[in-house]
Amino acid sequence: MFIKSRVVLTSALALLVLSACNSKDAAKPAATASAPAALVAATVNGTAISQKQVELILQQQAAQGMPDNAESRKMIIDNLAMQLIVAQESAKKGMDKNPDVADQLEMARQSILADAFVQDYMKNNVVTDAMLAVEYDKIKAQATGTQYKARHILVEKEADAKDIIAKLKKDPKAFDALAKSKSKDPGSKDKGGDLGWFDPRGMVPEFGAAVAKLEKDSFTQEPVKSQFGYHVIMLDDTRANPVPTLEQVKPRLTQQVQQQNLKTMLDEMKAKAKIEITAPAVVVPAAPASAAAAPAAAAPAAAAPAPEVK
Repeated sequence: MFIKSRVVLTSALALLVLSACNSKDAAKPAATASAPAALVAATVNGTAISQKQVELILQQQAAQGMPDNAESRKMIIDNLAMQLIVAQESAKKGMDKNPDVADQLEMARQSILADAFVQDYMKNNVVTDAMLAVEYDKIKAQATGTQYKARHILVEKEADAKDIIAKLKKDPKAFDALAKSKSKDPGSKDKGGDLGWFDPRGMVPEFGAAVAKLEKDSFTQEPVKSQFGYHVIMLDDTRANPVPTLEQVKPRLTQQVQQQNLKTMLDEMKAKAKIEITAPAVVVPAAPASAAAAPAAAAPAAAAPAPEVK
């Protein structure tokens, strides 16, 4: 995950702009009055709002479903114009010289510069095939173990699970019908309890341990208790954990290597920097919600939690 710099504006009007555009990143400094006429979307008291700024906000909002039409563009321009009007009035009153405001402006400047640095780094330090090959070899080395294809019936009471087991002992083929009529698991009930292929390490411990002990076409002879209730499990098949191809994992792997490279570079920069914490014991009062947020290196994306049988 790349560093995502965010500037939280302080005025109520700025917040209105952010709300209308649905993006904290939408508010960028307006273009100067000297911008070429062809690149100017509007002017406010002689100061230009650049067309590039409008396009940037439109791009950011496309993922949120905002259409690119005349109405959307007018709304963005109106909001930016209103923000600029108030910003101009604020400057006239000398609020940019206010210590708190000056701190926020400086943090905004740092945020934009940090974001530009990271974007430049990512552009000029592409992930090579050799880097991907190293990481792919690690994936292949870790792809061990067995996958299981199983079905289960989940009930609330142990007595109900024992009753189902008794019926299966008389007719194992009744599993599908029993799952559809008795199981409390909405994800597999209508499929006869079918869970598809899974790694038992991704299941709750009791379930994973029980299925790993079963032989093909057999079912648990005693109810398996977990935090979700009581399970009756039937094993359909097993296979070795498949290894995904490089092409299948290339996008995710590329991002992972980018994250690793970026983190290494940032760690090296920090190690070389002279950082002196002069007042570590001072407790600074929490800043208002409208205060500017300093840029921070985002932590690597957490691995998706293992699926649980419910």
